Amino acid sequence: MQVVPVPVDSRGLVVEILNETTASVVIVTAAHQTPTGVVLAPERRHALLGWAKERDGIVIEDDYDSEFRYDRQPIGALQGLSDRHVVTIGSVSKSLAPALRLGWVIAPTALVSEIADEKWRTDRGSPAFDQLLLAKLMESGRFDRHLRRMRVLYAARRNALVEALQLGARIQPTGLAAGFHAVAALPPGADEEHIIKEARRRSVGLQGLGHYRVQSAGAAPGIVFGFGDLNEDAIRRGIFAISDLLC
Repeated sequence: MQVVPVPVDSRGLVVEILNETTASVVIVTAAHQTPTGVVLAPERRHALLGWAKERDGIVIEDDYDSEFRYDRQPIGALQGLSDRHVVTIGSVSKSLAPALRLGWVIAPTALVSEIADEKWRTDRGSPAFDQLLLAKLMESGRFDRHLRRMRVLYAARRNALVEALQLGARIQPTGLAAGFHAVAALPPGADEEHIIKEARRRSVGLQGLGHYRVQSAGAAPGIVFGFGDLNEDAIRRGIFAISDLLC
């Protein structure tokens, strides 16, 4: 298997460049791209599905955080537009807990038996008791109630991050429509690694955009801020502790 990088811009995966590769499978986070947070634009979605149909390829859609969308309606899955060429994967790692090792694959009919066989060979199947509990949560409506409550909680944390960045460092983060992280561009020439190391020395954990890039030389510097597992006070204290590093 050869991994081929394809760039992402403000409208998502650049399908024109994907067409120039020899790839037959592409992995996307269409509803909330990791890490930039951009949504795959409608014309790009249709172009991507056109690529899959023409090449008889497969689009693997990692639907990792679509349950937590704050300011707009949920984004439709690519799988609903092409059930012959899209494999959608998801889990409850973010909606419930990472320790609950349950997920799902929505795949074209021709791939179902092979995927099921590979799953069985890998781990002999998921725990039945956990699956039954999750099914009960969903059937009873408690899972939906949990998601509604957590959306409010995470939205408050996101707002605390935005306010702290604007007040402490005068930065407007992006990628805020969903999920548990935001991205902030740094001034040209800023040293991502230095900022991350100095922030860690102040007990604040950050991650640079360079961590996600195949080629980071010459790329615009930026920081990824995670807020999912922090309360609002901790977010504010953390940003104020490093605000001088971000200016």
